[in-house]
Parts: sequence; C-alpha cells; structure tokens
Amino acid sequence: MTSINHSAAATFQLPVTLPPCGGLSAAGVQSGAKPASDTGFLRNAGSRLTDGKADELRKKFTQFVGEAFYGQMLKAMRSTVGKPAYFYGGRAEEVFQGQLDQKMAEELTKVSASKFAEPMFERQFPNLVAAKPASALEQLNNLRRR
Repeated sequence: MTSINHSAAATFQLPVTLPPCGGLSAAGVQSGAKPASDTGFLRNAGSRLTDGKADELRKKFTQFVGEAFYGQMLKAMRSTVGKPAYFYGGRAEEVFQGQLDQKMAEELTKVSASKFAEPMFERQFPNLVAAKPASALEQLNNLRRR
C-alpha cells in the first residue's frame, strides 16, 4: 500500500493510505489481481481522529457544504432577475455584487448550514458521530406494556 497526503487529509494532517492499484502492471495492462474499488478507507480514516480534529473536520465540512449551497442559491436567484432600468452600476456593480453574495453565503452558513450539513456529515463519516440520546418519543416507543 502506498501512503500519501491528499489535500483534504493534509489539512487535518491525516495520512491517507491508498489501496493497491488493482493489479495494474508497469505497462498498464491488467494482471490477474482483483481491482481494489473499495473507498471505505476514507471513511475508516475518521476512526483515527481525535475529538479536536473531528470537531474541526465537522466545522470545515459544514462550512464547505453551506457556502457551496448558499453560493449557488444566490447565484441562481441573481440570474432570474434582470438588470434594473435605473441605478445600474455596470461591471463594478457586478463585481461587488459577487463579493456581497459571497459574504451573505458565509453569514447564512454560520447561522443555518448545520441544519442540513449535519445529516450529510453523519452519513459521510458514521465513525465520527457520537451516539445520540434517544428522544422522548423513541423512549416511549421502547417502553413495554405489562
């Protein structure tokens, strides 16, 4: 196995171990070995994280998901509205509008991105998710009648 630092893993200083190249020889011809197509090695990398690194990963994941979602949403909203007849600032307005949209995406991410990024994080990194306490409704459902 070859060990390299991937850019995302390098951010968190995680060594990423790649599976063997699936039996490819130096000439690029498939040998008799079965290709390793399992990507579970990235998910298992989370089991080696400390709590501080896991929290940092959760924060960066939420930031990425939120800014990507809100950035695209604002871009799509801007594309549906035409240019105003009056008070149009030309190219300068378009440049600063992009910066304003970026700042708004950052602020929206801080406020509400965890609501939809958290389920995505739990699905992507199940090893890093702490066991949640059962809700009151689940506790009631688990009670047995005598």
